Amino acid sequence: MTSLRRLLPVLGLGAASALVLAGCAGTAGAGDDADGKLAVVASTNVYGQIAAEVGGDLVDVTSIVTNESQDPHSFEPSARDQLAVSKADLIIENGGGYDAFIDALIESSGTEAPVVTAVEYSHDWPDNAGHADPPAGEADDHPADEHAAETDAATEEADGHEADEHDHEHVEGFNEHVWYDPHTIAHVASAIADELGALSPADAETFIAHAEAFGTEVETLEATLGDIGAAHGGEKVFVTEPVPVYLIEAAGLENTTPEAFSEAVEEGQDVAPATLLESLALVRGGDVSVVITNAQTGGAETQEIVDEADGLGIPVIAFSETLPEGETYISWMQANIEALNTALQA
Repeated sequence: MTSLRRLLPVLGLGAASALVLAGCAGTAGAGDDADGKLAVVASTNVYGQIAAEVGGDLVDVTSIVTNESQDPHSFEPSARDQLAVSKADLIIENGGGYDAFIDALIESSGTEAPVVTAVEYSHDWPDNAGHADPPAGEADDHPADEHAAETDAATEEADGHEADEHDHEHVEGFNEHVWYDPHTIAHVASAIADELGALSPADAETFIAHAEAFGTEVETLEATLGDIGAAHGGEKVFVTEPVPVYLIEAAGLENTTPEAFSEAVEEGQDVAPATLLESLALVRGGDVSVVITNAQTGGAETQEIVDEADGLGIPVIAFSETLPEGETYISWMQANIEALNTALQA
């Protein structure tokens, strides 16, 4: 909703790495190995850009969902998307029901390309319950044997697509927006390096080095989030949709939104009147420091929350689901984190 982008807009910082947008969203010729490059297809430009960082000049990346007008939950792929998937050497998806269209393309194309599924690297993923997640910075130690050993299930699915089908369906109680968890994304980058290295062993060390460099940048994001937690830990945030919840949790903030409100908005349903009244009361209660909306979706109830926050002088910021044009994953998250920090200081 354009009307939601009013206070503290999330702007790019331009702190792109040397690999910036090499081979990024919408690259033509996926699957064309005439230039000797590996063809990578990503469900969204978020994962496409990360793949470009890891693969560098050795990959051609095609991102299927690339702009804010496309909702991955309900996206309908084209014949061109089908062709790209059929010719891919590597496929990257979010999983968890977020981008189910990519699984339909994989099935209908009959591709045997390996698949990196991001949700499987989240400590919150049900299959990982009780599995301690390595601290930030240890992603560097994973790219070859240890990381692959920890994710046998993901590898089996990538090779044969025989693993659990529920990986690609919405799981009740699980927040599938894992790209807002930088720690998870560091592991995803390592997994991408593993798969690219298996496809092109001569370049494996290059892919690992790129993933390690990316992981170092992620550590900087996590350090900044830690600083926010030290200054504002425990402060309450109202999030109209669960998209940025991982990020605010990493900053030590508390999501005070009624689950029924955020779920209804995410599903495009009307918020129940009682839930809306409860939510408005929370905003009016004086404990909410920031309201965060989804720049790509919204509705009348979301607007009521925004109007209430505006009237009370509570900062409102909007985060998007897809990568803004001209940004890298790192610069985008830096901008989001800076906007959050600015709002908390208001």
